[in-house]
Parts: sequence; structure tokens; C-alpha cells
Amino acid sequence: MNRVHELFRELVEVIRRLRKECPWDREQTHKSIRHNLIEEAYETVEAIDEENFEELKKELGDLLLHVIMHSVMAEESGKFTLAEVIEGIRDKLIYRHPHVFGDVKVDNSKEVKHNWEKLKQAENNRDSIISGIPKSLPALIKAYRVQEKAGSVGFDWENPNDVWKKVEEEISELKKSIESNDSNKIEEEIGDLLFAIVNYSRFLKVNPESALNKAVEKFTRRFQTIERELKSQGKDIYSATLKEMDAIWEQIKKKENPSSL
Repeated sequence: MNRVHELFRELVEVIRRLRKECPWDREQTHKSIRHNLIEEAYETVEAIDEENFEELKKELGDLLLHVIMHSVMAEESGKFTLAEVIEGIRDKLIYRHPHVFGDVKVDNSKEVKHNWEKLKQAENNRDSIISGIPKSLPALIKAYRVQEKAGSVGFDWENPNDVWKKVEEEISELKKSIESNDSNKIEEEIGDLLFAIVNYSRFLKVNPESALNKAVEKFTRRFQTIERELKSQGKDIYSATLKEMDAIWEQIKKKENPSSL
């Protein structure tokens, strides 16, 4: 543990020195490196998804850099200190885990989450259980979190079958809005359908953001294979017909899923 303390202290000093002596680092502000923080978070998630632990180690280091960098910037302007950041998260974890650091009894993780949300709302003096969800979150994640928070106080469906009926209901309503050719209504119904699918994913314990990402990656992989196959045949993707591309697509699917034949 002493080694961790020493390395952390050295890293903080390196960043403080960079802020003083490096022209680029000295020019940065909270806002100027905001997008880098988001990028590093996504790269960390990618390393987790790929189970690439060597890359995960590097990305966690990059995230740690941003935590310290923002804290050092705040120290320079007298807003708060790195020590206060660490103290704050330590105290929060202790406060929100009374079943570990106090005498509260819980039987399962669902009760833990319920207590967490209740304590969080009281702690931040919020007037709504679903307050505090960042507006900048991707829509699928935001939908998941809103539903999760509402569900933590019992406002939820009782079983997956009921949620699936809601999905079917939203599909029917979308079809009607398409028939009416009302663009505003179509957009609304597509939103309702996506929201219902997120709900169904949650009941099946599938993260919709992760599921969609995998679907995008699968499509990308297959489409790029089509491009390579056409190129090997001396054909150009721009002049290829849909029939030609579909034929290659089906061949790819058969290779990937031979058991489905």
C-alpha cells in the first residue's frame, strides 16, 4: 500500500509541474479537456468489453490523469482540492453503504440499490427520484437509468411479458402514425418504441447500449467483408447491385452461424 501512496503522490507532482512548465498543459481548462475525458471513458469501456486487460490498465491510467488534472486546476483557482475530492468520495461510499459501515440490514442487492437511491435523494436534497441524470448521457443509457431509478421505488412492470405487450402496442401505434404521415407523431412513436425496448432489455438483464453497440459492430464487420469480397472480384462497391451485396451478406451469415443451416 505504501508503494501505491508513493506512486500516487509522484503522479500528482508530475501533473502539477506540467501545469507550471508545459505551455500546452498550462493553457488547458476544465472545458478544453472535457471531450478528452468523455473519449477516455469510452476507450475504457471498450477495453472492458474486449476483455483487454493490458489496454484497460492504460485507459484507467488515462482516466486517473483526468481526475487529478481537473482537481489540480480547481486547486489553482481555489474552487476545491484533490484531498477534498478523495475525502468526498470516501464519505459518500460510507454514507451510502450503511449495511456495511452501519447497522442497516439488507437481504439482497435490490434492497442495496433501493437504499442507495433513497440516501442519494436525501443527500442532494432533490425533489425527484429521477433528478440528477446527466443530460449529456446517450439516450439509450439515459432511458435505462430513468427506468432503473423509477423501478427502485416500485414504479415498474411486474413481469417481462407485460413489457413485451407494451413493445407490441408501441409498434402498432408507430404503424398508425406512419399511415397518417404525421412526421411529429412518427418521431414521438419511434421514441416511445425505443423506450419500451430499453425497458424490455432491462427486464431481460441486457444493457441496451451494449447490445446496440454489438449490433453496430456486427453490421460493420459484415459490410466491410462485402467491400473486401467485391474488391477481390474486381468490382467497385459503388457500382455493385443490391442483389450482389445481399448474396455476399448471406454467405457471411452462413459462415458465422453454420448451425442455423
